[in-house]
Amino acid sequence: MDYETLRQLADSWGLVYLMVVFVSVVIFNFRPGSKQRAEDLAQIPFREDEPNGN
Repeated sequence: MDYETLRQLADSWGLVYLMVVFVSVVIFNFRPGSKQRAEDLAQIPFREDEPNGN
């Protein structure tokens, strides 16, 4: 395989792969029942730090 063949392969199948990953992430985030988990994860930066014993 030369450079041009690998580049064409990455252009075509790489695009398909990234599109499948994108659609999977969107479906995972907007599936029924994921709202509570998303809200809980969104609040992580605002939680108070736990005492670490110092």
